[in-house]
Amino acid sequence: MTQAESLLDPPTERVPPLTLTIGAVDYLNTVPLIAGLERLNSVRVLTDIPANQVGLLETNQVDLALCSSIDLIRCPVPLEVVPVGMLGCEGPTLTVRLYSSVPVRHISRVACDRDSHTSVELLRILLREQHGVEPELVYFDARGAHGEVQPPDGVDALLLIGDKVVTSPVPESFKRLEIDLGEAWFELTGLPFVFATWLCRAERTDEQFARIKQAAVLLDRTRLRNAFRIDQVAALHAPAHGWSVKLARRYLVEHLRFDLNDRARLGLKRFLSLAGADANALPFHGEC
Repeated sequence: MTQAESLLDPPTERVPPLTLTIGAVDYLNTVPLIAGLERLNSVRVLTDIPANQVGLLETNQVDLALCSSIDLIRCPVPLEVVPVGMLGCEGPTLTVRLYSSVPVRHISRVACDRDSHTSVELLRILLREQHGVEPELVYFDARGAHGEVQPPDGVDALLLIGDKVVTSPVPESFKRLEIDLGEAWFELTGLPFVFATWLCRAERTDEQFARIKQAAVLLDRTRLRNAFRIDQVAALHAPAHGWSVKLARRYLVEHLRFDLNDRARLGLKRFLSLAGADANALPFHGEC
């Protein structure tokens, strides 16, 4: 058993609750992982975009964070997966989408939503492995979009992630071609894709480990509880994110996956390998 897996072991003695700090993303897709935590006095949730979550861990601002999966191999501080949930899919994801004004083989420059690290690397892999193209990838900030998204000049394709895919339309000129990256990954590998998962620092004090352990148990229970009340979760949170309740429920139930099971771990391992990680040195302990 790994130390990360032992985080879910029940305590051997009664431990008083600690004040926990958790980093999470303020998108509709993270609601099933964190809804209900806001009612707990012992928990503080720091929300930011996916790309900034790893920084919260690096600077010890949080005990756990829902980080982009690519940060497992990019972060200068050693990190470890805490197996209490993920943000992923097994087929179309709906909210990670490439829009192009030209056929794939003619894409030369892509404007990438700077909110995510993982989706940009996934796009790079898919274009290379499925289509044999390696365009220039440039970042732009789509968070302030009101109405139609405005990509920078000189690009022929656009990568968007999160709620804005549903709430902020892209220019018609970029709708000649649309690719759902979750669907494309499944076509390539037949495996789930893990966009984000709970991570903690691999090096920590005994006190930090105690905090992580309590946070892990709490997050695991929160995810399982929300899975049983997903209709209520969708109805309660969809309007605040600009979604219809009907579409939000379909998205959370049919498109997304939240359990970091064995197949999801295999998908994550495959992704990190294609991203350049040594398959024998990935941040897993034992076989997936």
